[in-house]
Amino acid sequence: MPNPNCRSPQHAPSPQSTTRNARCPLLALPDPDQQAQWDLFRALVVTVQHFFGGFDHLFEVLTDPRQPSRITYSLTSLLTTGVLLFLFRLGARRQVTHLLRGNHASAKKYQLWLGAPECPHGDTLNTVYRRLTVPELQTVVTGMPVTLIRRKVLEHQRLLDQYYLVAIDGTGVLTFSERHCEHCLTRTHQGRTTYYHPVLEAKLVTPSGFAFSLMTEFIENPDLQPDKQDCELQAFYRLAQRLKQACPRLPLCLLLDGLYAGGPTFTVCATNGWKYFIVLQDGTIPFLDTEFAELRALDPGQRLEFITGAQEQIRQELTWVNQIAYLDTQHHEHTVAVLECLETQPAAATHKLTPTRFRWVTNFNVTPAKVVELANQGGRLRWKIENEGFNVQKRGGYALEHRYSEDPNASKIFYLLLQIAHSLAQLLEKGSLFRQAFPYGVGSAKNIAQRLLEAWRNLRLVPTMLQQLLDARLQIRFAPP
Repeated sequence: MPNPNCRSPQHAPSPQSTTRNARCPLLALPDPDQQAQWDLFRALVVTVQHFFGGFDHLFEVLTDPRQPSRITYSLTSLLTTGVLLFLFRLGARRQVTHLLRGNHASAKKYQLWLGAPECPHGDTLNTVYRRLTVPELQTVVTGMPVTLIRRKVLEHQRLLDQYYLVAIDGTGVLTFSERHCEHCLTRTHQGRTTYYHPVLEAKLVTPSGFAFSLMTEFIENPDLQPDKQDCELQAFYRLAQRLKQACPRLPLCLLLDGLYAGGPTFTVCATNGWKYFIVLQDGTIPFLDTEFAELRALDPGQRLEFITGAQEQIRQELTWVNQIAYLDTQHHEHTVAVLECLETQPAAATHKLTPTRFRWVTNFNVTPAKVVELANQGGRLRWKIENEGFNVQKRGGYALEHRYSEDPNASKIFYLLLQIAHSLAQLLEKGSLFRQAFPYGVGSAKNIAQRLLEAWRNLRLVPTMLQQLLDARLQIRFAPP
């Protein structure tokens, strides 16, 4: 008879799980695989319930376009299935049908948690998503990080204990060899035309590695024959207006690449009361290049050396110039600062010292007391939208570039549900419930998704077990940045 106290080295029960063994028949079983599945399912349910009040509350703002008399699946169950598609990294809509339907354990979870007889068919998702309102679901996406801010979850992740960092960048999502819809952007190379759909993303990023989607602006043409194609810059102006309306009093610092370096962006940020760091590449604004080179030589006090790294092997030389008067091409005056970080560290392969230069234009007043934090916890965090954001969603199992639907509206719904799933996955992976249950981890984020799928398909659930999770009053903590 196996010892019920024996655990695999990769898994250990959390204190909360241990205290509830007497109330949960499954937790009394000696099978460590069943225990691991319970702890993962528990972490998922409690995370959604704790931060967002459950899926019903999360999706309550959406309008159901269907006739009530013909409804089999609740709107919450349909939207949650879309989230599970990405949370489990299924990779395609048809996998919902193959892996989540026709499974007793899965059907039981739908009945007890989501109020549906079983998992809906993948085609049912597509049919309903075609009729949903995209701005309503965008409200849900935006509301998730805003809720975390209001609950002070991200309070210690702010720049200078004040500003939330929002990285904004564009990325490609869908590409077609033939026209997909009237809103496709087109690109012709060597006589071959490609039709594509990019998006502009605003993600709230943190030093600890979070990258939550805050707002999405879809870049698309208004019709088949536009006078001028839509572009990332025009999308930025639309997104900025929407972002200010959604978060009018939130102290934000935008992290932008060199495409946005210029007077119009400076004006948008000044008007909205936002701080910014914009990558300043050589030649982007020649006037600032010249002013920075000349003025920093006049004040050697605006220079600081900083040594960091696990073995103090990284050396940074930080130089800056404040109060640069800049007149843009529209004859608008701006006062900006330029901050440069010359970082030298040994190359991984050769161990030779390799210098890297970072330079930003900003509206912060840079001082010796703040310059290290501004550079390393401010400007340098722009890359997180690529690494923790786009790269994870494209190559980490979410299959961002997969065509989940041929319908333009349904495609946007799938995209936004992917953002919701990614936010939940980050909260789950970095939260104390998972870290306490799996102190040695499970190898990778993809492994978490695979194990979640196993738990969904195999864990036997009874009403008392689920109610126990829904009634749980626990604290979920995150490691400090």
